[in-house]
Amino acid sequence: MASKRRTDDRADGPARGVDPRIPLADRAGQLVGSVIDSSTSLLAAQSHDIVRFAMGAPADEAMPVKEFIDAAGSAWDASSFTYGATEGEPALIEAVSDGLGAEVDPERIVITSGGMQGLDLAGKLFITPGDLVVVESPTYTNGSATALSYGAELLEAPMDADGLDVDALAEAVERAGRTPAAIYTIPNFQNPSGVTLSVARRERLIELAREWGAVIIDDDPYGLLRFAGEDLPGFGELSGNDPLVFSVRTFSKILAPGLRVGWVEADPSLRQLLINAKQAMDTCTNVPNQHLVADFIGRGGLSDHLQRLKITYAERLAALRGALAERLGDRITVTEPEGGFFCWVTLQGADAEIEANRLFEIALAEGVAYIPGPAFSPAGRFGDALRLCFASTTPERIVEGVDRLTTALDRARAELDERPGRVG
Repeated sequence: MASKRRTDDRADGPARGVDPRIPLADRAGQLVGSVIDSSTSLLAAQSHDIVRFAMGAPADEAMPVKEFIDAAGSAWDASSFTYGATEGEPALIEAVSDGLGAEVDPERIVITSGGMQGLDLAGKLFITPGDLVVVESPTYTNGSATALSYGAELLEAPMDADGLDVDALAEAVERAGRTPAAIYTIPNFQNPSGVTLSVARRERLIELAREWGAVIIDDDPYGLLRFAGEDLPGFGELSGNDPLVFSVRTFSKILAPGLRVGWVEADPSLRQLLINAKQAMDTCTNVPNQHLVADFIGRGGLSDHLQRLKITYAERLAALRGALAERLGDRITVTEPEGGFFCWVTLQGADAEIEANRLFEIALAEGVAYIPGPAFSPAGRFGDALRLCFASTTPERIVEGVDRLTTALDRARAELDERPGRVG
């Protein structure tokens, strides 16, 4: 009997190169992977010195490694190395519910294996193949990839200095002729742009979600890393914990990404579904690391740690913006984050004709790495832009990296000017 699985489209797309005799599921063609995550392997393969503005990770020196090592003896016991409750270890749920600055009903919390599992759970619960899902443009690559893996059709909505342009979003949905099932947004210090969604737009987005019956997938890895300006109320606070708000959180950016510990905050009526879905993934999140994080928070270490991070990242952002202004001036525009990890740089004038992907190749040879703009758009937009992570690099190395980036841009510009038939 012949297979019912389709094999005629495997020559293109993410499944390209797979032996056609292998009966892939249709969804395999939507597994687009991550340019960001792949950069880790690419950079590891390089033999020359590279200033790394690419991966969005905390600096090695910014992670409380010594405190973790010192705490391991007291945080771990025999219960740390067996299976745990799927919803999370009680001590960590308690720490999250009342130890992060705002009280949260423990019944709203499920501990996850990092923020990415939270996004995957959202996809499992809220996206049916063919559903329209709104993503910011630009957006976090892994977030849009997760939606695609569940068969979503993506609608890119534009951004500006105040975050997602909700008026433009409403117009885009009207043009699409159907309402979205979900709206994926990163409201604080957005990845990759660094901008923050204004309160007025948060309120309007809640109104639109209610009008459309759409879930707001609120991805906020950076909200505790504000080093300038005033804290803004989140979707839960503004909406009265509307069940249409599904919040994804992680310790990856504030403690250490290797822990792979995060959590979701969701309407309590969803809790059993989340547990069911997670039991089909990993049974439970890494128990030793849950105990380690709970102990760290319980000892009161998080508040001082966050304050150190804010000071460090403010200094690094200042170094980056200062170096960019001095070396590149009006050849670029740069966003002005008030927290988080990222700046979004857009080439101006004649430099805007340089493709960010080609510039990346030259920059890597010069010893500096970033993520090109097209990686943050499912449609491949933003060929004139690049994301720079300032969090993981010292001020001195940041200045060196900008020097190298300037050299790379000069080389790319010269290459462009030398094309046959180009008029200078």
